[in-house]
Amino acid sequence: MTFLTNLKQAFQDNASIENAKPMEAYMKNHFQFYGIKSPLRKSITKSVWSLHKTEVQNNAREIGMELLQQKQREFHYVAMEILEKELRQKFVKDDIRLIEKTITSDSWWDTVDFLAKYLLGNYLMQYPEETLTVVSRFSDSANMWLNRSAILFQLGYKVKTDAALLFSLCEKHSGSKEFFIQKAIGWALREYAKTNPGAVKKFVSETNLKPLSKREALKNL
Repeated sequence: MTFLTNLKQAFQDNASIENAKPMEAYMKNHFQFYGIKSPLRKSITKSVWSLHKTEVQNNAREIGMELLQQKQREFHYVAMEILEKELRQKFVKDDIRLIEKTITSDSWWDTVDFLAKYLLGNYLMQYPEETLTVVSRFSDSANMWLNRSAILFQLGYKVKTDAALLFSLCEKHSGSKEFFIQKAIGWALREYAKTNPGAVKKFVSETNLKPLSKREALKNL
C-alpha cells in the first residue's frame, strides 16, 4: 500500500535513537520505537494521510491491521488513529472482531485505553444491543486487557452510562491482583463520579474494593 510505504519512509527519515531509548524504557522495553515524539509523529502522519486520503478511507481496516503488524510502536498509534477516525459511526457489526484483535495485539495501557474508549465504546454506542454479549465475553476472558476494556468502555458516556453494568463489572473484578485492573476500576468510577458522585460514593462504601481502586475512585470527591 502506498500510504504505508510512504509512512514507513517518513518515520525512518525522522528516527532518533536518542529519543527511542527513553521511550522504550518508559514502556518497560516491551516495544521498539523509532524515537519520534507524539507532536512530530502526528504531524508526519497527517501529512502522509492527506496525500493518500482516499486510499485510507477505502482500506481503513486493512491498513489498520497492517500497521499493527509492524514492530515499531509508532505504527500502532497510527493504526488506532486511523481506525478511530475512519470507522466512527460507520462500524459494521463484524467490526467487533477487529476491535478485539486490536486490543489483544501488543497490548499495553498506551493502546488499550484508547481502544477501549474510542473503538469499543463507540462501537457499542452504535450497536447498544450488542453490549451485554460483548462485554460479558470480554469480562469473562482470560485476557486481562479485554477485562480492562470491558471496565473502561463507558468512559465518556456520562449520563448515558449504564451504572448497573459499570458497578457489576467493578464488583466482579474487585478482587483482582492485577494493577491494571485495580487502576481501571478506580478510573472508571472516578469518571462516572463526575456525573453521579452520590452513586459512586455509595457503591465504594458498600463494596470491598482494593485500596488502589478505592483511592482512585474517590480522588476527586
